[in-house]
Amino acid sequence: MGKNNAIKIVLIEDDVATCRDFVEHANIRKDIVFVGITGDSDEGLKLVKDNMAEAIILDLELSYGKGSGFDFLDEFISTNFNIRPIVIVTTRTRNDNIHTMLHTKYNIDALLYKKQEGYGPEMVFRHLLRFREFYHDRGNGAASTIKSVETPAEFEKRVRIKIDAEMSAIGMSPKYRGRKSAEDAIFLLLNKNYGDYDRIFHELAAIYNVHYNNIVRNIQHSINKVWNNTDDIDEVLRRYGAPINKNLGTPTPTEFVYNYTNKIRREL
Repeated sequence: MGKNNAIKIVLIEDDVATCRDFVEHANIRKDIVFVGITGDSDEGLKLVKDNMAEAIILDLELSYGKGSGFDFLDEFISTNFNIRPIVIVTTRTRNDNIHTMLHTKYNIDALLYKKQEGYGPEMVFRHLLRFREFYHDRGNGAASTIKSVETPAEFEKRVRIKIDAEMSAIGMSPKYRGRKSAEDAIFLLLNKNYGDYDRIFHELAAIYNVHYNNIVRNIQHSINKVWNNTDDIDEVLRRYGAPINKNLGTPTPTEFVYNYTNKIRREL
């Protein structure tokens, strides 16, 4: 297993020596990678979301850090994740009531006592890896094959490649003025839901600092160039894959970006 398939972990721990110990053990393995380390519970949640962490090792007390494990968990359980990370809580506290609450209220996946014999990074790593597939199947209905969790940047790159391929397939040249606007609109729509379809063009206009009409006009211009300049309109229609308004002869910008948004969403 290479580092690309390694389990991505955020460590929320305030003891510097403990953090160093975890990192040193991870560095000699190919199945573990830390994507964030902090002693701050708020910063920990941000690291989990920004890096799409697959697992969290959480120090319950954070005695010398900022916040606490409970502060983190309160925010964590109210956060929506596409794939819920595995949560391993580590603690020096032996209290059955606290341990019960951690499992019932916060639905943590495991709790490890720091003072137990054999405790250390390797014990935590073994626990994570042994139950990695089980945790995801149980909590998320995921396929049994273990896959790396994408960061937002990795997701955007993958989606942008799909959008680029779709535009090229119908012959929309990168030189056309509205192609970039169409691609950006599709990408934004994949991440948001709008009741008012035209709102996406207003948002793009604000991003580009241009008038709304410029966005719509440039996209329509690019669509018209594709439909009017092709030598094989049947192939364009086949690849486009949606009904065309017979009176117009081409899709409108709204129809165009929403057709490709729905098409790509089905493939993700």
